[in-house]
Amino acid sequence: MARLSNDDALAVEWHQLMGRYQRLMCSLDRELGSAHALSASEFEVLQQLSQADECSMRMTQLGESAHLTQSALSRLLSRLERDGLLTRESCNQDRRALFVALTDAGRTRYAEARPTQRRVLREAGSDCLDRTS
Repeated sequence: MARLSNDDALAVEWHQLMGRYQRLMCSLDRELGSAHALSASEFEVLQQLSQADECSMRMTQLGESAHLTQSALSRLLSRLERDGLLTRESCNQDRRALFVALTDAGRTRYAEARPTQRRVLREAGSDCLDRTS
């Protein structure tokens, strides 16, 4: 059997990691969707906002912390805003900047969904999450 080069071995590890990640994301989407009408990405945005000062962030900062492209984030925020879970407002000091903030309904939905997300991470994430640190 041919020996893999370091780059080939790295590519194999990457492929395996992506498979584990995709399985975990599918589990999160399925569980959060059926129990709370949220996708994993929507939950992640609610979580980022809930942990921010005053539950509000600049849209650019939110995009970086939620690991979404600007267009994907914009579509996701539109859905969450339509559902009454957040608001978007222009910054008074810089009209080009947008702030995103959780509503009371968004805080409630996050609090209800958090135990489900944590359970899925515990149960389905064991093969791709390092819980030693």
